[in-house]
Amino acid sequence: MSTGRVDLSLVIPRGVRDEEFHNAITESLSDWGWTTGGPVVDVVQIVADDETAELGALRDFLDRMGIPTRVYPSTHPAGKDVVARAISAGRPVEQPLVAAFDHDPISRPSIGKLGRVMFGDPDALGDGYVADLAVIGAGPAGLAAAVYGASEGLSTVVLESEAIGGQAGTSSMIRNYLGFPRGISGMRLAQRARFQASRFGARFFAARPVEGLVPGLPGEPHTIRLEGFEVRARSVVIASGVSYRRLGVPAIEDLVGLGVNYGAAMSAARSCAGTDVFVVGGGNSAGQAAMHLSRFARSVSILIRRESLHETMSDYLIREIEANPRIVVRPRTEVVDGGGGTRLEWLKLKGPDGELTKVHAGGLFLLLGAKPCVDWIPDVVGLDERGFVLTGRDVPPEHWDGDVPPAALATTVPGVFAAGDVRSGSMKRVASASGEGAAAVPLVHAYLDACAAEPVPSA
Repeated sequence: MSTGRVDLSLVIPRGVRDEEFHNAITESLSDWGWTTGGPVVDVVQIVADDETAELGALRDFLDRMGIPTRVYPSTHPAGKDVVARAISAGRPVEQPLVAAFDHDPISRPSIGKLGRVMFGDPDALGDGYVADLAVIGAGPAGLAAAVYGASEGLSTVVLESEAIGGQAGTSSMIRNYLGFPRGISGMRLAQRARFQASRFGARFFAARPVEGLVPGLPGEPHTIRLEGFEVRARSVVIASGVSYRRLGVPAIEDLVGLGVNYGAAMSAARSCAGTDVFVVGGGNSAGQAAMHLSRFARSVSILIRRESLHETMSDYLIREIEANPRIVVRPRTEVVDGGGGTRLEWLKLKGPDGELTKVHAGGLFLLLGAKPCVDWIPDVVGLDERGFVLTGRDVPPEHWDGDVPPAALATTVPGVFAAGDVRSGSMKRVASASGEGAAAVPLVHAYLDACAAEPVPSA
């Protein structure tokens, strides 16, 4: 079990109606079906005759959101029906053509437009709306803040630039998260947390990048700027997380979405069946991606710049990788070139001694460390030398209240807090991120109570 050779272990059923046993079997079969085959009932239909980067991005977004999706050629009866619906509605029929829910088919939608179809726009909140709490980012930290904020009576709005779940949402199987002895996929963890927060009244807006934050005057709401919209909130939790660093090889960048993927790209795993694939990165996300890809690919090579995985990856993943005959770790190796016809077909690798090797490649998955997503954050919010948000005692003394530093997750701006991977000094783990998101809510309550207790200035 500790080396990953046993996918599922169960105790003997205690009776005819042992719910724990039946739930474990059902969840295991559900995860298996989700990652290995198409849905029985598709909520979203995509018409596409060719594999394109646009199609790959759409499928990845929908898979990460946990929305059953199927791609049909235009000659298939379902594809013909979608095209006919678009023509009847007077809409373009350029591919990829997406029919989502009860909406008219959309030709070549951006991820942002698809997100608006699914979740609406913030203008649905109404003029003059002011949230008690705005959470920027919907990874584990943001989702935890949304669950605890909404459940404790705060009107809560969550803004996510991509798919809900963040980087953790791309993980095929998280086995070291407390309370899930059989593990849970990042998508399912995010989906459950979203449903939980929504049940308490939190409002989610996916694929809506934040463009700026304007801190309010003391006691006044903060303003969060998006493309074409503004959201006002009395308090803000920054949980925007981190993004993967770019490889910086032009030939590789040109093939993103065509065999080259930043992140685990769960939707791309099935297309790698019987091929040799490569994973670049030495963190837990890279290890989880390699384990999942090994279920489909002929071989998986993990490329790292270090001598081994032991400094950057959890021990349980290292054991599973070492026991997997399809996975090999190649230390001190990097990708320097790649190419192909309509998609990735080969890579050129630079080995420990500087030698160059050309290899066949059915897929390349890049998980290259963490770059904080803070481009939209104003200068008044303090950052460390690497760009992560400063909180608590790490905040410069000029922003302290005398000799007292801000609260543990408070930033240099009153009413603005930070949690999860974007915060300087965070552990970069799912459990710690969700813990910080939950811990930010009492601080929000304390801040709002203090604002309510302050006397209103006379006119």
